[in-house]
Amino acid sequence: MNDAKEKQAITQCLQMLEGRLNWGSSQHWVNYDFEKLSLEIEQKTQVNLSVTTLKRLWGKVKYPHAPTLTTLNTLAQFLGHTDWRSFTQSLPAEQEETPVAPSKATPKTPRFSGFKIKRNWVLMGALVLVVLLAISAFVPEFFNFKVNQDQYSFQANKVLSKGVPNSVIFTYDASASPTDSVFIVQTWDIRRKTLVPKNQQHHSAVYYYPGFFRSKLIIGQTIVKTHDIQISTDGWLGLVENEQRPIYFKKSEILKGESVEIDTQILRAYNLPLLPDPPKIRLFNQRDMGDLMDDNFIFETTLKSPYSGGSNACQFVEVLIQCKDDIIIIPLADKACAGDLRIYAAGAMAESKHADLSGFGCDLNEWNTLKVVTKDKKMSFYVNGKKAHSFTFPNDPTGIVGVQYRFNGGGAVKDTRFSNGAFELKL
Repeated sequence: MNDAKEKQAITQCLQMLEGRLNWGSSQHWVNYDFEKLSLEIEQKTQVNLSVTTLKRLWGKVKYPHAPTLTTLNTLAQFLGHTDWRSFTQSLPAEQEETPVAPSKATPKTPRFSGFKIKRNWVLMGALVLVVLLAISAFVPEFFNFKVNQDQYSFQANKVLSKGVPNSVIFTYDASASPTDSVFIVQTWDIRRKTLVPKNQQHHSAVYYYPGFFRSKLIIGQTIVKTHDIQISTDGWLGLVENEQRPIYFKKSEILKGESVEIDTQILRAYNLPLLPDPPKIRLFNQRDMGDLMDDNFIFETTLKSPYSGGSNACQFVEVLIQCKDDIIIIPLADKACAGDLRIYAAGAMAESKHADLSGFGCDLNEWNTLKVVTKDKKMSFYVNGKKAHSFTFPNDPTGIVGVQYRFNGGGAVKDTRFSNGAFELKL
């Protein structure tokens, strides 16, 4: 593909992505929109594209070079394609106009033209039928076929019991498959499937971020087996998101007495620039939380994010309560930026455009308390003791498996706990 066609394909890709998000014209997008987009891309593809990378793609930041293939593959996967090549091949081919010499006389409309048209349709239908019959003989996965799930096996074993990076060895038996279309899906996103040989037994993958993943063995288009994978942390984990692989901090660097903190001093020690865009800081505590469910629980934490330099004037923060099959995303920001927030919880969402989320605005240079109280799926959020928002979420209840904090340029957390009336868990 030449440079002109590549640029056109990238433009079409970005237009399709804007259409899917339905956030309005990207001309009016602000930093928070790119942060949200980075999060959504990571959740669907397990690949992190930084805010800076996304801004370059949309021309918000000047950058003379073409996007990397990794970036293009990730955008294509976000749109449901296997990779960038698959996306470009799905685009309609450009038709070159062939000049037609003007005729000397206007041709007469042939008689029986309707008969010719009908005959052409009949011939086309017959050709399609022949092709389908040929496909059915040699490629049975294009058609429905019965799959006996008892004939297959699938399991996943972690190399380490805790911590990241962590390799997972998938062991499977798909020898009974009537098709070579055998796939393993390593995350919840079924579009990110890996083709594996049906006559082999092992497939390996590296997980660089903690989380709960429902892996699947797929025959053709049928899920025959699933296996849950919990990539847990050994207590608190701090890292910086990076385009290729995250940068991990040592526990001794982030544990400060009663709090967990990543400050600008640590970032400078790792030669991580704060300007113009500060690094994306993440704190995780991922673990087995027993029978704690997202429809009945109390969550409490205290946090601050004092860095406001460069593009982080709004000091956007997100607190994520991670569940087995769902997620809760709670935003905080400087009071002046409370008009650009979105909150999501198990299928329910509200945004500042259509709801009053000013209660999530606070002074993040100081310690702030966040509390979530949920009873029978009715969820209420309190910031510094004041109710900021509430709604009843629609999704089925599921287990809670961890918490994650997202800061820009530094942040600190303390006094984090979960409870449900029967027990209390301090992190």
